[in-house]
Amino acid sequence: MILSDASMKKKSNRSSPDDLRPEYDLASLGPGVRGKYAGQLKGTTLVALEPEVAEAFPTSEAVNEALRVVLKATTVMRRSGPVRKRPSSRPSRPNKP
Repeated sequence: MILSDASMKKKSNRSSPDDLRPEYDLASLGPGVRGKYAGQLKGTTLVALEPEVAEAFPTSEAVNEALRVVLKATTVMRRSGPVRKRPSSRPSRPNKP
């Protein structure tokens, strides 16, 4: 059975994309301003947090503080010298002559 892409798409409840609810009056809304709040985000990196992470860190300050602690810990680890390999739990193989 062959299905076209058109038959796989969900039907929209809206009759056309330009429909607006009757309680909205376009004339009273005024002209839209593109990028109105973009200046507030300049120099900011936005990331999406998974829900369980967002619960643990409810504010950006909490996230930044936790990440600074992680960065500080990893910097200390990198400065302390080369990482030594852990001894293997497997018995070593004898060298072949």
